[in-house]
Amino acid sequence: MRKIFLYSTAAFLALSSCREEESVIEIKEPETLELQNSYDDQAIQKYMAAHYLDTLGNIKPFSDTDPADDNYLSLLQLNPVTLPSGVIYIMRDGAQPNPGTPIGETDIIRLMTNVTTQVAADVDGEVKFTSTFTFKNTISGSGNPDVDPLYYYAPQSVLDAGTTDASKQRSFYEIEGFREALQYFEAYDIPDSENYTLQGVIIVPSRAAFARDAHANYTGYSMRNRTLVFNFQVYKTTPRP
Repeated sequence: MRKIFLYSTAAFLALSSCREEESVIEIKEPETLELQNSYDDQAIQKYMAAHYLDTLGNIKPFSDTDPADDNYLSLLQLNPVTLPSGVIYIMRDGAQPNPGTPIGETDIIRLMTNVTTQVAADVDGEVKFTSTFTFKNTISGSGNPDVDPLYYYAPQSVLDAGTTDASKQRSFYEIEGFREALQYFEAYDIPDSENYTLQGVIIVPSRAAFARDAHANYTGYSMRNRTLVFNFQVYKTTPRP
């Protein structure tokens, strides 16, 4: 993982939720990465305690009023594995390919995904995720897997076309923590037209994503300090030519 030590002092970031009815929340950025990392880890634990996987493997929040989800286990109870980088992955029981195909580090992949991104912050004395947006959702979008997304693998042609020193580096595009955790999963070998059964979750804290570095403009808003939650299925992999 990249080690980043020098950052600007605290700045105010105006962060708003994707839900239109919520007002903009003004958050003071932690002065150090160490504090941001602590916020990330605390917010991730709360997130896992408050969410479960439905029958298709979609991440859902527990309801305080609907008893229909009372028999589901929280993500915290699904044997999450924490890597030294802080990345967490969860393999959904009964949803892994058998036999599966090992995912090579440079393979071309086909991903069915729902990816959200959020910022861990201290809001009125409570550390939690706020400013949640959709990073990528092929389930509610095209309904087809995403083929070799740039956040997974930046080809040399893209690096060569970069106009700044930063944009000539893979770290400008690739989400390192996602690539790291994906190696623990195996790929299916199914057609794009087949219905999904999401096989797991990868949670990438900001330090294993873009942290406070320059990065590609994926969404039109800054990915600074943002944690990402990947809910996904690898439909197929093929060796990269």
